[in-house]
Amino acid sequence: MSPPSSTDSSTEKIGAHCKSPEASAAKIAASAEGSWPRKDFGLIPIPKRLQYNPIKPSHFGILLNASFGFASTFTAANLYYCQPLLIEFSKSFDVTYEEVSRIPTLVQAGYLVGLLLISPLGDLVRRRQLVLLLVMTSTTLTIGLAVTKNLQVFETLTFLIGVATATPQILMPLAADMAQPERRASALSVVLSGLMLGVLIARVLAGVIGNFTTWRAVYYMSIGVQSLVLIGAYLMLPDYPSKNRDLTYFQILFSMAKYAITEPLVIQVAIINIASSACFTSFWVTLTFLLGGPPYYYSTLIIGLFGFVGMLGVLLGPFAGRLIDRLVPWYATLIATGVLLVSQAVQTAAGGINVAAVVIACFGLDVARQAQQVSMTTRVLSISSAARARLNAILILSLFIGQVMGTSVGTQVFVQHGWRACSLLMLALQAFQILVLLLRGPHCSRKRWFGYEGGLEARQRVVLEREKSRSNEGKKVEHDPEAQVEVPMQNSESLQLDTS
Repeated sequence: MSPPSSTDSSTEKIGAHCKSPEASAAKIAASAEGSWPRKDFGLIPIPKRLQYNPIKPSHFGILLNASFGFASTFTAANLYYCQPLLIEFSKSFDVTYEEVSRIPTLVQAGYLVGLLLISPLGDLVRRRQLVLLLVMTSTTLTIGLAVTKNLQVFETLTFLIGVATATPQILMPLAADMAQPERRASALSVVLSGLMLGVLIARVLAGVIGNFTTWRAVYYMSIGVQSLVLIGAYLMLPDYPSKNRDLTYFQILFSMAKYAITEPLVIQVAIINIASSACFTSFWVTLTFLLGGPPYYYSTLIIGLFGFVGMLGVLLGPFAGRLIDRLVPWYATLIATGVLLVSQAVQTAAGGINVAAVVIACFGLDVARQAQQVSMTTRVLSISSAARARLNAILILSLFIGQVMGTSVGTQVFVQHGWRACSLLMLALQAFQILVLLLRGPHCSRKRWFGYEGGLEARQRVVLEREKSRSNEGKKVEHDPEAQVEVPMQNSESLQLDTS
């Protein structure tokens, strides 16, 4: 038998080389398996199916997505249980209305601190552990709220619960990481729907329970549902490695500030978000004044029922997310902002004349506001997979600023100049959002402040196919340096980085 030729030898080497990526990934996975965390906090075993495995990542299905929404609902609700109960607090603690009015301010102040200092940790630590710790903390603190008889203790615990209520802001970037790019908007819309539902349902539950029993029963109920969230998180939330291991906590905070002042898209979306949040908050704050006065003179109960109209709009959010997934997000934002403008115009024309206009505006503003927020969040979180928690924190902070503006300015204009003047001001702010959006086109490059380079293609599928085609042709594509640190949730391409 003749010895193997050099050609045969070369062929074998080429074949071995072609198989090497998969073999290398498996080899690295096997060698690093012992280093993957198997316990939460070094004490509590992680269920085996939830342990990190880059070769076979956890599937982000409808059930897990819905659990994210449920967790967002009943953690965000912590911020709003107190609002319908202020009179009961005054009686129970034997203090004035002015003293108990500090409670909603303190919980929102705590939430602001959590947004600034806790939510960026999602880019630094293992998020399963962070979520478990936050929910465990808020549940424990709520026990104190339910039993304390001292107002100062109640206020302190309220502030700390606000700080710990950063769970939805950890889950939203995590959902963006885990979801496939083609259904990212749908995944985000479910989490955002849960967050907004928590805002509405907390007031309803607290008002009803507090009316028929004691205010303490509201917090006992909260302990129960948060315990369900904690158990569900332990049994369903997959574990993933931390990102940005080379950065410190203060570097994370500094980079968040840098994103807020150097990224054209972030600044554009933040400005739109502030204006839109101000309009939305102003509508709901002044709605009580409008419906309680002439020509309606509705009771508090009937006014409260309008919250269910808003709740219906929130529940339609996931369906809007499916539509957003089919469009380039810029167009989804444009359509949603247009609907906001039309809804506000209906309110301006007849809000104080016919209640049907109020219902139409209420429903339109809720659906369009949620669609707008989902589409803008989808755009911003695509900037860098390694910085999604920080980018999301910037968006929520801009929303928070808008809420403060809408509450103060909207109330003053309504009281001093009437409902139509207030609605006209908000109509102008809605139009301002469209102008800001039109400054940058749907495919404007990341560092460009103005322009329409890249064309006007609206179908997301076509855009993804073009990007895939360019990638296959080996053309050089610009990337965010930080985006290269993405955790390999969908494949094992970056396995070497994450198991180092």
